[in-house]
Amino acid sequence: MVIILVFLLIAFQLLTNGIFWRPLNITNLVLQNSHILILAAGMLLVVLLGHVDLSVGSVMAFVGAIAGVLMVNKGMSPWLAVPICLLIGAVIGAWQGFWVAYVGIPAFIVTLAGLLMFRGLTQVVLGGQSLAPFPVIFQKISTGYLPDIISGEHIHMLSMLIGAVLSIMLVLSQWKAREKRKKNLFDVESSSFFLLKSLFTVLVVMGVTYIFSSYSGYPIILILLGVLVFAYSFLTNKTIIGRQIYATGGNKKAAELSGIKTKRITFWVFVNMGMMAALAGLILAARLNAATPQAGTSMELDAMAAVYFGGASTSGGIGTVMGAIVGGLVMGVLNNGMSILGVGVDWQQAIKGLILLLAVVLDIYNKKKKIS
Repeated sequence: MVIILVFLLIAFQLLTNGIFWRPLNITNLVLQNSHILILAAGMLLVVLLGHVDLSVGSVMAFVGAIAGVLMVNKGMSPWLAVPICLLIGAVIGAWQGFWVAYVGIPAFIVTLAGLLMFRGLTQVVLGGQSLAPFPVIFQKISTGYLPDIISGEHIHMLSMLIGAVLSIMLVLSQWKAREKRKKNLFDVESSSFFLLKSLFTVLVVMGVTYIFSSYSGYPIILILLGVLVFAYSFLTNKTIIGRQIYATGGNKKAAELSGIKTKRITFWVFVNMGMMAALAGLILAARLNAATPQAGTSMELDAMAAVYFGGASTSGGIGTVMGAIVGGLVMGVLNNGMSILGVGVDWQQAIKGLILLLAVVLDIYNKKKKIS
């Protein structure tokens, strides 16, 4: 999928006569797809368990409606309203997780019921009308940028500095991983190839940073996404809970026999998904500057498509956070590039559906190939 993403970036740059890579368009690409990437990070854990969550789009709309009532109608401060909304998302996740984990109802049924229920409750809360506008400070969550405390005449110097620090951290991380593999007597790439890979990493990070810095700098939502990706990568790769999630999704019976509390794992994964859906709903409401009854429509399909694009298995136990993010970016690039080219929404949906089917077919083919 990384190769496909690079191919799409180059292809759309050529097909749009250089419009695609303009700083404004790249910034809009991140802002328009940030809520999908957040959903994809949470959905990955659900898919790793072999489940799906069809309710996330409706939960987004419902939480956005609650945020509208609290901040627009009641005048509540965003600093208080946002934690309340996240807590509501967690409660919704706990409600659905209870039925899936402890009662044994299939997640497809429980979350399909949630899709219908919370979409209806959104209409009840909003009365079929939109609520706007939100406080300016709340809008900054989705549309704000890092302030340039280091004055730059034509470029955002603080973002460039952050990009340089990030490049150094990534190279050091790669070097430490290589040294650890050498210490454990694993094969590692040659020194020249490692230097080439490190140089490529620096060029990519600084190149993307320069694009953002040429406009208004790093968007605040991009920083939030980076923190979430790091946190979820650490959770899945470096913690016992992460290993238990993979084990439960790979073979639930074996996981139970080894002492893993699979019901508890499933319950908390759905609590997490509820919070992530709530966060995505807040970000979408902040970007639209309105709480609308139709917010989040079909977002559950986009989130699942991003996860499957990124290499997650439909049967559970296989998938990575970075893969889900790359899958989400592929979808975002497709939407943005085809829109610039003037491709109709109907054809966009057809093309994305075909790519999703091909991704699942590839997953099944790879499994059969490994077995044989």
